[in-house]
Amino acid sequence: MKTTIYNLLLLLFVMSCTNNKSAIPISKEVSELNNIEQLSIEGNWEMVGFYNYKDNVLTDSFKTNIGYRQVKMFNKDKVMWSKLVPTDSIEWFGYGSYTATDSTLTEKMEYGSSVMNKVIAEQQEFKYRLVLTQNTFSQIQIDEEGNMVYSENYKRINE
Repeated sequence: MKTTIYNLLLLLFVMSCTNNKSAIPISKEVSELNNIEQLSIEGNWEMVGFYNYKDNVLTDSFKTNIGYRQVKMFNKDKVMWSKLVPTDSIEWFGYGSYTATDSTLTEKMEYGSSVMNKVIAEQQEFKYRLVLTQNTFSQIQIDEEGNMVYSENYKRINE
């Protein structure tokens, strides 16, 4: 009889612990993982600079010039960008679709400014290596051999 009562009390104790979520400690790592936001390229971005590479090594970095602006806007599956170069009378913009993974960005341009339409007539699809954080991203041009050549670096516009 003592064994039955003991087993019954043990069962009630275990059940009360499993029904009370606060009685089960959650590790800090699991808690932090649940709070991490999924990285997304969706949103508005402004270019802040460029990198040049040689043999996959960063050789030069440049900030954008004063007055120069290039903005990219990504929504669920469309991309649009525009560029303002005060010293240049040529208009630059493009519109199309895109796909992004954790390491690649592919833009398929549909149309753009008159200069960009000439580029699109030759090449519609542009593939980049993508380096994305919560508030920055870099799209890195890769050559035929898989080497990094050039990157455009952006910051998120929080407006």
